[in-house]
Amino acid sequence: MRFSKNSGSPLSIKLATLGGLLFLHVPFGFILLYAFSTEDKSYQFPPPGLTAKWFAVAWSRQDIWDAIGLSVRIAAISTFIAMLLGTLAAAAIYKRKFFGRETVSLLIILPIALPGIITGISLRSAFNIGHIPFSFWTIVLGHATFCIVVVYNNALARFRRISSSLIEASMDLGANGFQTFRYVILPNIATALLAGGMLAFALSFDEVIVTTFTAGQQTTLPIWMLTELVRPRQRPVTNVVAVFIIAVTFIPILVAYYVTRGTETVEGAGK
Repeated sequence: MRFSKNSGSPLSIKLATLGGLLFLHVPFGFILLYAFSTEDKSYQFPPPGLTAKWFAVAWSRQDIWDAIGLSVRIAAISTFIAMLLGTLAAAAIYKRKFFGRETVSLLIILPIALPGIITGISLRSAFNIGHIPFSFWTIVLGHATFCIVVVYNNALARFRRISSSLIEASMDLGANGFQTFRYVILPNIATALLAGGMLAFALSFDEVIVTTFTAGQQTTLPIWMLTELVRPRQRPVTNVVAVFIIAVTFIPILVAYYVTRGTETVEGAGK
């Protein structure tokens, strides 16, 4: 059976798509709704009333600001490490052909494919064997292990779309390796690195499993939320923080989408 290019999708597919989108996104609406609930101990639907006071309460709580500050610092440093190592790894895999190349690539990607709890347990065992005390830097190392994958995938995909003739022309014109990277390669991979960095930051900021196993006595934002849910004092405050996390993780992903949208078409047209 042939379908014309302009033929519409069957109604069943449209309904299934709509149902899937609602299943994924309606819970976010409930989080936002309960952030304004006047009830502070339980979830009632519909809420008995609506108020914005919980945003002021969350703003004034120092424990929330401490958790946000720690999470932001961890995400920023993890992203920097991921962008550096992920880009270098992608360049090595793209440029060099050697025995076991695909195996090395698989090992780099593996942390993002494994459940976070497996990565956390593995890191905890490694830290214990090395007699490394749990600290801020163990959290950073834990987050960097899977943030590297995001940058690596984006950078490698962009490296593969760079025309080798551009690099050869740069070398023929007398540019050294650093100049070729700065003026030819970097402009071509810049948007991929920016998108990978934003995605890595969002992924690190709301990661909880690795943090739980490596954080020691420090409290990051996801752990703070888990603590509040287990021993609730003011449930709407937890929902206010959840709304904040959704915004912080959604904005980088949205920016990354718009930054990289259409770059493949533009690059392909210039070759």
